[in-house]
Amino acid sequence: MTFEQQWIEYDYNPFILFNSEGKIISVNAEAQFLLGSVNPTTLFDLAKTYASINFGFKTTFIELEYGRYKFFGLTVGYEDEEQIGIKLYQAPSLKLNTKRPEGELTNIFTIVDLCISTNSINSNIKYTKSYDPTIPEVIVNSNKLIKVLNKMYESLQDNERINTKVFYRIGEHIIFEEKKYSIFSISISAETMDAQKVRELKALAESNNFYVETSKALTINIPMITLD
Repeated sequence: MTFEQQWIEYDYNPFILFNSEGKIISVNAEAQFLLGSVNPTTLFDLAKTYASINFGFKTTFIELEYGRYKFFGLTVGYEDEEQIGIKLYQAPSLKLNTKRPEGELTNIFTIVDLCISTNSINSNIKYTKSYDPTIPEVIVNSNKLIKVLNKMYESLQDNERINTKVFYRIGEHIIFEEKKYSIFSISISAETMDAQKVRELKALAESNNFYVETSKALTINIPMITLD
C-alpha cells in the first residue's frame, strides 16, 4: 500500500468506489463501519444523484444521517462509465462530554429489565430480548438512564412487538480525560416509531448527556466505564 493509499485508508471520512452496476470495488476503513448502518445500494444511488453531469468531481453540502453517522457533505467523482466514487464528510457523531460521566456501578441488564417491566404493565405488546452477557457492570447515572430508556419504549408503544438488544460495539471507543473506553449499546426496535415522541426523546437524551440514534432503531450508546 502506497503512502497515498494509506491516507485514503485511514481517512476519518468514508470513501467507497463502485462499478457501473453498483458493486463495491473498494472501501476505506471508516466506510466498512458505515456499511453496518446503511445499505450499499443507498450510497450508490446517492452517488448517482449527486454526480456531475459531465465527467469529473462535484462536492455538495447536504445533511445526512445513517445510524450513529452524521454527514454535512459529500464529493462524487468519475472519469468514465465504469467506476464512480463517493466520499462523505463526517460530522462529530458521539455527543459525549469530555469529562468522565459520574454515577454509580450499575447492572445494565437489571435497569433494562426494570424498564421493560414498567412499560409492559397493562400492555399486550410482546417484548423480546437479546443480551451480550460479557458486558460488565458500568458506572452510569441510573436515574437518568431509566428516564431515557422509558422514553425510548414510550416512543414504540404502537406496535405488537418490541425487541431490545444490548451489545458491545466492536472497534469503537470514546476518550475521557485521556483514557480510552469501549462502547456498548442498548438498541430498542419495532415496526413503527412515534415521530413526536422521538423528537422528545432526542431532547431528553441530550439534556441528560446521552446520545441516541433514531434511524432504524432507537439506540443509546454508553461508555463502558468500570471501577478502576
